[in-house]
Amino acid sequence: MKPIERSELLDYVTYGEQRDEIRASALRAKSVRRILVGDHFTFLFENRETVRYQIQEMMRIEHIVKEDDIQHEIDTYNELIHPKGTVGCTLLVGIDDEGERATKLRAWLGLNEHIYAKTPDGELRKPTWDARQVGDDRLSSVQYLSFRIGEQAPTAVGIAMPGIEAETELSAPQWEALREDLNAD
Repeated sequence: MKPIERSELLDYVTYGEQRDEIRASALRAKSVRRILVGDHFTFLFENRETVRYQIQEMMRIEHIVKEDDIQHEIDTYNELIHPKGTVGCTLLVGIDDEGERATKLRAWLGLNEHIYAKTPDGELRKPTWDARQVGDDRLSSVQYLSFRIGEQAPTAVGIAMPGIEAETELSAPQWEALREDLNAD
């Protein structure tokens, strides 16, 4: 998938004028790429549209106008865009209670090593992840993962960690969206 370029972004004022339409489209793209696994895990698979939307939102919220600052946002979010045959996602660990969240994020420090995407032939593909999101004593509640899959989208996403055995089978629309993303130039 081709990274987002500066020329594809609107200034935050123009974006604000077009935001409703852009946001509606991006939320549709996100909804079909959102996969809930177990009680606490949301895998949001990213594509060019969702990443461009995130950059535009950061520019709008923070009133970013300096080119160096815009480029920083582009560089940061482009890390979620991966080459053909690979899909990237943001894993969100959702636990409302602050004390419970702190306890579980410490207990789940090795979580990323137990995550998988199941290929159509049943193979479990492990992700790579951003080491900056894993501390010495706890996991961050936001993880950036990528799965090298090939041309066929996974049929399921899961976690096989003791105490968190959970798997979600992808729906037909989810499978098709990830297949398109895997094969995008």
